[in-house]
Amino acid sequence: MSRLTAAELEALVLRLTAVTTRREGFSRTAAATLSRLATSGPTRLTELAVAEGVSQPSMSSLIARLVDQGLVRRDADPDDARAVRLSLTGAGETLVEERRTARTRRLDTALADLPADDVARIAAALPALTRLADALRRSTKEVSR
Repeated sequence: MSRLTAAELEALVLRLTAVTTRREGFSRTAAATLSRLATSGPTRLTELAVAEGVSQPSMSSLIARLVDQGLVRRDADPDDARAVRLSLTGAGETLVEERRTARTRRLDTALADLPADDVARIAAALPALTRLADALRRSTKEVSR
């Protein structure tokens, strides 16, 4: 991929993220952390910090706020009594689902306004974009080791 194409793709990802993810009182890191907990299930704080690319103290502060808001709970790690695993509360699960539903609705509305050929091209590009996301995720994990 040429540098120009990579730069264009990065700009597009940022634009799409900005218009599809309404913050509604949450930072992108907070929203991503809640989504990660919904997807991954109970997770240690250190794993969340690495996954979101923030320092452990920053993640600790964020988790404290999310716990205070009743969205995340701390539980003993069954594999290590000294460690804590974080998971969503019922309210956290509801919030993540409501945000996903709203995002899907916004995308459905926008897609409905596009010509059928554009929607077909977008659909055809999804497998390649998924592979790109997986490759980026793998490269991020390798760098963090």
